[in-house]
Amino acid sequence: MILRTPADNLVTHVKQCVLLTVGTRAPKVQLCDLKSGSCCHILQGHRQEILAVSWSPRYDYILATASADSRVKLWDVRKASGCLITLDQHNGEKSQAAESANTAHNGKVNGLCFTSDGLHLLTIGTDNRMRLWNSSNGENTLVNYGKVYNDSRKGLKFAVSCGCSSEFVFVPYGSTIAVYTIYSGEQITMLKGHYKSVDCCVFQSNFQELYSGSRDCNILAWIPSLNEPVPDDDGTSTRSHLNPAFEDAWSSSDEEG
Repeated sequence: MILRTPADNLVTHVKQCVLLTVGTRAPKVQLCDLKSGSCCHILQGHRQEILAVSWSPRYDYILATASADSRVKLWDVRKASGCLITLDQHNGEKSQAAESANTAHNGKVNGLCFTSDGLHLLTIGTDNRMRLWNSSNGENTLVNYGKVYNDSRKGLKFAVSCGCSSEFVFVPYGSTIAVYTIYSGEQITMLKGHYKSVDCCVFQSNFQELYSGSRDCNILAWIPSLNEPVPDDDGTSTRSHLNPAFEDAWSSSDEEG
């Protein structure tokens, strides 16, 4: 879980652990002990403010950080040394430059999220690009999602599905939510329902529901539309097929009453 605190920091919790990670406006990440409240470790290596942090669901000691310096770093928090990998969008093809010159995007990186199995990492930048990385070796998989609109000046919270036959990523896109297949890059649909910019998405795997929060002060719940009618070729009857995306399916308390 990533939260925006009143101090405009990023906070994320480690699963089954008492450590809390804080990405600050300073170019550093602090690991804090929830039991004592003290800072037990500081990760330094970025050059500008930290905009997003995420723990790996596969290894609870692997942390990903994204910064306004265009860089994404992977860390092993058990070690006192520097980061494991600085992601390079060019996969080292441009030059033999030092790792410190690697950039993940051509703009600020303000969103990142591991896939549900932790094998890949998705990042979003203000260059209107989303990239999929191999989290074990840092390789850019070069999946093309097209233009992914992103004018957010702060961290952008997006989500990935879990337990679906095809894995999806849900990305705030102005007042809508764009839905892409993770490994092909295909845009499946746009979820429409909010009236102002969407700031965050969270996927609930137990109920296969998506929740979105917007500046219109609403939180919407989205559920999968499993079957929708499709006319037969002769137009005389209809049949149902599985819709691979999510459609708006919420009701307000006024409607229920």
